[in-house]
Amino acid sequence: MACLLGVDNGLTMTKAVVFDESGLALGVARRRIAQRFPAPRQVERDMEEMWRETAAAIREAVAASGRPASDIKAAAVTAHGDGLYLIDRDGHALGAGVLSLDSRAGDVMQRWRREGVFDAALSLTGQSPHVSAPAALLAWMAEHAPQRFAAIGAVLSAKDWLRFKLTGVVATDPTEASTSFADPRTQTYSEAALRLYGLEALGEALPQIKGCAEVVGGVSAEAAELCGLWPGLPIVTGLHDVTASALGIGAHEPDTLAIVAGTYSINEVVSSSLRLDARWMARNAVTPGLYNNMAISPASTANYDWFIDTFCKAEAGCKAEAGADIHARLAAEYEAARARPSTALFHPYLFGSPFGEAASGAFFGLRGWHERGDVLRAVMEGVVFNHRVHVDVLREGFAVKEIRLTGGGSRNPAFAQSFADALDAPVTVAAVDEAAAFGAALCAGAGVGLYPSPQAGARALVMPAATFTPDAARRADMDRRYAVFCRLAEAMAPVWPQIEALA
Repeated sequence: MACLLGVDNGLTMTKAVVFDESGLALGVARRRIAQRFPAPRQVERDMEEMWRETAAAIREAVAASGRPASDIKAAAVTAHGDGLYLIDRDGHALGAGVLSLDSRAGDVMQRWRREGVFDAALSLTGQSPHVSAPAALLAWMAEHAPQRFAAIGAVLSAKDWLRFKLTGVVATDPTEASTSFADPRTQTYSEAALRLYGLEALGEALPQIKGCAEVVGGVSAEAAELCGLWPGLPIVTGLHDVTASALGIGAHEPDTLAIVAGTYSINEVVSSSLRLDARWMARNAVTPGLYNNMAISPASTANYDWFIDTFCKAEAGCKAEAGADIHARLAAEYEAARARPSTALFHPYLFGSPFGEAASGAFFGLRGWHERGDVLRAVMEGVVFNHRVHVDVLREGFAVKEIRLTGGGSRNPAFAQSFADALDAPVTVAAVDEAAAFGAALCAGAGVGLYPSPQAGARALVMPAATFTPDAARRADMDRRYAVFCRLAEAMAPVWPQIEALA
């Protein structure tokens, strides 16, 4: 049976997974990539380190699969979207990669708001700019690092950089091309968008757009040696990880809403018609002529990671007597806390929000008798409520017949049930552990003819693991709590900038 390689490079981790053509994961390897914070609001990583760790993960996954590298028939990469990965005209990394958690371009955003750029961008590109979008970061660089800006040879995304290191080919795909500079009507680059952002000098630096499942090159001899692959292995263009995650759980389909509870709160639905609204981004879907409508904010399970780092340092990584790790302990505490009344609420805006750059995280209603489980419940409900802010917007704009959930949090049944209760709708979790890597592998398989299309492969292979239906009593309680959560956000709107000014 043929095998496929899917690589998923996230904000903290790079993963490589070898799948057989039925979708079974045969070998998985992970490597952590250090984030760097050279200045406030700047979040970066070393691009060459990113490549080395990814190459090591690929080699390990191939070895762990128990299959010879020659059984792998194609590969694809997905990675975090937005941010910025630049190479110079000789193909070398041009400084550090910028992650999508970066907010250095806040001053650019404020200026663009004053100048009416937001409305013009929505009309031209199907989305208003946000602080970590390539357009905002490049505009910031043109102003604050003009020498680096002048040396740009190509503007790449994270996955485009990794694919370049595998093949030496500069390219991108439709989903990534639409992060800043594409016209949604043509689904290709817009010179008018470049002019709007003052970036027309970069027209030649935008990579050629290839189909997500199109073979763009073969693995170079040097990369093959590093990764344990065979030279010439076909590499397809790949796709943005948000889209890959939806594809990997069978949710990149019209009228299906995909929720990705990861570092970012990702909520997306595919449509056949273009609808422009500042509350979501109308980006290119995998299939030409379809649109991936995304409502997002950097306010999802990164808050859970912060909770562990802040409240559980002594226990993190340690094993309890029964063999349960800290995540299992917390799952039990969370479930117990959900069964008792609590006034504790949390705004999960530690890294960003749907309410602008000034919004910040906060607890409300905490009392001295609250336990750790109550605090965790507030954090996790805050994450779910932030997803609901986006989901409600998408349900206003598009028909939604099914909701599917993925991301690290989806493995916790109580957390998945919280989504069903808060959204008052059935929520299905697919039986896929590495959804984004599998989405990439589906593109690879379609590129060499194993599947008629990436979506057809998903329809044939992705099975639901569980469906959670709303509990009537908890749904009513969640509605009450969500209403207060939203009123608190309204009340905090004039205060957040004052808090920000204290820094």
